[in-house]
Amino acid sequence: MNAVERDFFPKNERLCLQKDIDRLFASGQSFVSYPLRIVYLPVSQVNASKSGISILVSVPKKHIRQAVKRNRIKRLIRESYRLNKNKISEHSKLSGEHFHVAFLYMCNEMKSYADIDKAIRKALERFTDAHSR
Repeated sequence: MNAVERDFFPKNERLCLQKDIDRLFASGQSFVSYPLRIVYLPVSQVNASKSGISILVSVPKKHIRQAVKRNRIKRLIRESYRLNKNKISEHSKLSGEHFHVAFLYMCNEMKSYADIDKAIRKALERFTDAHSR
């Protein structure tokens, strides 16, 4: 079984560089798929990961005070993205576009995995529809 079949979420798909994060929030476009706010920015191929999409997951301390709950929500968001990223990765490879994407949690209480998964699916569908034109 190779990496394509197993849906990994490797380090090179994570958005880590501060200058890339600053650029994403300064000039990126956003939309809401409750309980998430998605901010995205098309980038050049030089700044992009091999898969074409680099993501950032953030759960503000202002909304969720306990670190245990914040970490749990981040794990749920990453897992949902990992399982549903095939559609967006294929779109990125076919179109040749590369993106930096941030998933920001907006709710003041913990949501279930089903709610987060539904929001991720809706967001990825909206994202691919908007960029397939």
